[in-house]
Amino acid sequence: MSVPIYRRILLKLSGEALAGGGRESIDPDVLEGLAGDVRDLLGEGIAVALVIGGGNIFRGAALAARGMDRVTGDHIGMLATLMNALAMQDRLEALGVSTRVMSALPVGGVCEDYNRACALRHLVKGRVVIFAAGTGNPFFTTDSAASLRAIEIGADLLIKATKVDGVYSADPLCVPDATFYSRISYDRALREGLQVMDTTAIVLCRDHGLPLRVMNINEPGALLRLMRGADLGSLVASGD
Repeated sequence: MSVPIYRRILLKLSGEALAGGGRESIDPDVLEGLAGDVRDLLGEGIAVALVIGGGNIFRGAALAARGMDRVTGDHIGMLATLMNALAMQDRLEALGVSTRVMSALPVGGVCEDYNRACALRHLVKGRVVIFAAGTGNPFFTTDSAASLRAIEIGADLLIKATKVDGVYSADPLCVPDATFYSRISYDRALREGLQVMDTTAIVLCRDHGLPLRVMNINEPGALLRLMRGADLGSLVASGD
């Protein structure tokens, strides 16, 4: 059996990933499958942190178009990420995985406030840490929060879990002949405006030398194979 090549990772999940293809905000089967994948990683001795978006519960674009204040909308979105984080914590704990949710917005009585030193201690003790409420500031996405937290905890790799199998020159669901990039530099991704992560997130990864892997989360066992060295999805790193 291959030895994992990564010791600490941060997994970024979209809120839509929890909904699967169903009509519910959170699909129990999808949640169970993702929690099982995380448990398998811990079984390999890999420290795991997560950031989960909130788009399955709240998307502010339509309300913003009707005049909702952007800061208010972003705060609602942060609370939506907390709901998803608590749901994931519940499933992981049910599978015997000790898990802590840490929120960038103070919500005493629900979960811990974010503290880097405490997060590192949780990871060292073998607990999964789920970072909720983004950065705690409006105008920043959960992609940016994922990059920031990954850097803060010293992650070896940031994984952006998607519904497609990597980075393309255009949306492969709309452009069937779009070019697939198995490896691409941060600068080229920025220059070509590829929808990898938002600009702030990619710049953070570039400036701190944090490799980013974009991959299909729906492929069974993909995360574990990646940890053992399989070349899955697309790698965004330094170079041409």
